[in-house]
Amino acid sequence: MKGAYPRIVVEPPGPKAKSILERDRRVLMQSFTRWYPLVVKRCYDFLVEDVDGNVYIDLNSGIAVLNVGHAHPTVVEAVIRQVQRFTHYSLTDFAYEEAVKLAEKLVEITPGEGEKRVFFCNSGAEAVEGSLKVARGHFRGSRPYIVAFAGSFHGRTYGALSLTSSKPVQRRWLGPFLPGVFHVPYPYCYRCPFKLEYPDCGIWCVDFIEEWLFRKYVPPEEVAAIVFEPIAGEGGYIVPPPEFFPRLHKLAEEYGILLVDDEVQAGMGRTGKWFAIEHWGVTPDIIAMAKALAGGLPLGAIVGRSDVMDLPPGSHASTFGGNPVSCAAALAVIEVIEKGDLLANAEKRGREARKFFEDLAEEVEVIGDVRGLGLMIGVELVKSRETKEPYPELLKKMLTKAFKRGVLAIGAGISVLRIAPPLSITSDALSTALEILRECLKESIKELS
Repeated sequence: MKGAYPRIVVEPPGPKAKSILERDRRVLMQSFTRWYPLVVKRCYDFLVEDVDGNVYIDLNSGIAVLNVGHAHPTVVEAVIRQVQRFTHYSLTDFAYEEAVKLAEKLVEITPGEGEKRVFFCNSGAEAVEGSLKVARGHFRGSRPYIVAFAGSFHGRTYGALSLTSSKPVQRRWLGPFLPGVFHVPYPYCYRCPFKLEYPDCGIWCVDFIEEWLFRKYVPPEEVAAIVFEPIAGEGGYIVPPPEFFPRLHKLAEEYGILLVDDEVQAGMGRTGKWFAIEHWGVTPDIIAMAKALAGGLPLGAIVGRSDVMDLPPGSHASTFGGNPVSCAAALAVIEVIEKGDLLANAEKRGREARKFFEDLAEEVEVIGDVRGLGLMIGVELVKSRETKEPYPELLKKMLTKAFKRGVLAIGAGISVLRIAPPLSITSDALSTALEILRECLKESIKELS
């Protein structure tokens, strides 16, 4: 992939991609939604090459997974070394040092100074599912209820899906779901569900939980946990106001409710800190993580206070959880982030990207809101700034154009452009990609007007 980038040698999808996609349609259940017909051949750092030889700048990191970039040599070497030793021996029945070393490191980098324990699994959905079991099990059945937020995404397995509520298609035809889950509005200030304005709202979204949920029909002493995303990911890269999490933390403490922080997408440095909740100075009781943890290998983890992580032996386990190869990769990922100063790079590049879109909003009327922390940025496209009507047609057209010109970006929410490149992306590469997005946006506006 040497040379200038992006590089389009044949209009995508090329003939090889079309052939593979046809085979794909015949043998894979098409229960997922793809943004455009990309067929990947190989990747390196922030670049992706397709099967027809086109090279793209990656602004989605394989859905916020490749935070240290694709095929980082340190991660690759760690995986090869571990594969040559052993690939599996079931952590839940036996022990090996790779998992212990990773757990020690996660205890070190997660917020909170007290003693913590770790449970390893295979994915974000599993980490959320396990967190629910930890929370309910900690109270030994006396607190059966869970509070989650409307608009959030926590996974698609049944327990996680019972919390997920970002799009109806994710739940359609699949009920009934886990009982005892109650949804409250997420602090989406650009589209406040209460039709209030920040900061005059007084952070009513927290008071609502106490005054309407707890005082009307959910006894707070029977609530085990409040589960949240520090930044709503699939719901639209929504950043809560500064006061929200400190107020939520205070409410949870008052009633002895555990805070479960879903950092599956926002964690591992994506926002310029190891975990996004650190921006609010709040320490959750339990953190669920996955995606970027092992640099593209399947691995999830639950990290919680030792006194909370107290499920009895035999109550929770995972055959493949804490796979030694994935653990080795995760240790290498943490090393790369630390030695490469990628937290600082995420913050700097994120600042550049936010300023780019804030300046672009002065040129085009379709940008309703620009928000984000580090390299987790959402640009909400609207038909009118007055009505804030979403503009999904524009988003789709723009992303397709960008794909054909060598930039891989995707959306979130109804019509939010999602910017989440590898944290290793250079200023020049980011600038090149953003300029292409500007051109594609302006062309798409003209074609739809």
